[in-house]
Amino acid sequence: MRTLTYFVAVSLDGFVCAPDGTFDFFPQSDESGAYHAREYPELIPTHVREQLGLDVPNQRFDTLLQGRGSYQVALDEGITSPYAHMRQYVLSRTLAKDTDPDVTIVDTDPLALVRALKRQEGDLGLCLVGGPTAAGVLLPEIDELMIKRYPVIAGAGRPFVDAAFAPAAFERVRSTVLGDGADYTLFRRTASPAG
Repeated sequence: MRTLTYFVAVSLDGFVCAPDGTFDFFPQSDESGAYHAREYPELIPTHVREQLGLDVPNQRFDTLLQGRGSYQVALDEGITSPYAHMRQYVLSRTLAKDTDPDVTIVDTDPLALVRALKRQEGDLGLCLVGGPTAAGVLLPEIDELMIKRYPVIAGAGRPFVDAAFAPAAFERVRSTVLGDGADYTLFRRTASPAG
């Protein structure tokens, strides 16, 4: 069975964005950019991959899920298919189904969708990006957390999971600390998700 990994950038105090939804306070560096491109090239939007001349196969994921808020970042730039090199699902009850022919808008039970996607054959996994609301809804099916932690305190904002109190145990699998102070840490659920 395939796994669902929640890939999320957070501040040291656990926020994915400011209270207004912006995330431009996260520091950027060439080192982090190079690491991300090397290790997770599929999570670089298609138009940015083209600008970088990054033409490599997907390494870890072939399917991307995101919430309405995360997808809105691309829409605000006039991009309706930000990850054209992957299967794309957007969890939204308000977006039109025909927003883009390469993007499936999901307005029904996202847990049922993820369970069906997990049962499909394939060597690569599913990835959820951004979206604390989507992460809260999908938490019972999240198998792994890939947390990119930036060396900055936000003070306030949106937590990386917006859900009711329901502790779920994860164990650290590996961590890579970069010279710029950012770190990528993979956690894996210690017990099978509900479902």
